[in-house]
Amino acid sequence: MASHRASRVRGQLQRELGDIIGRLRDPRLGFVTVMDVELSKDLHYATMFISVLGDEEAQREAVEALEGALGFIRREVAQRIRLRQVPEITVRYDDTSERAARVNAIIDSIPPPTDPAAGPDTVAEEGASQGA
Repeated sequence: MASHRASRVRGQLQRELGDIIGRLRDPRLGFVTVMDVELSKDLHYATMFISVLGDEEAQREAVEALEGALGFIRREVAQRIRLRQVPEITVRYDDTSERAARVNAIIDSIPPPTDPAAGPDTVAEEGASQGA
């Protein structure tokens, strides 16, 4: 379990990274959202998980743009958050929302279960009585 201090730093870091990225003027950074931040136990390393609105090309370009701007981002974090050592930041694309959408689509495509004891006529009768 993460310590209270680590969870506070993680939350603050996520907010600040979101704000910093929102202010970057790189055209490759369309709609980028900082989804989560993971910190090492010693707070020296951070992984920033981002989500990008767009196709795979837009996602790749956004990650490349952020990796190129990590020096600037880290310097901004150092000015905004008072830490003994600012964590080394890495960028990862977070595809959780895409996987969730695929799972929901699969679940929605499954037909509703029927009661095998009721038989096919019961389902039709119930539909007809509800419509009347």
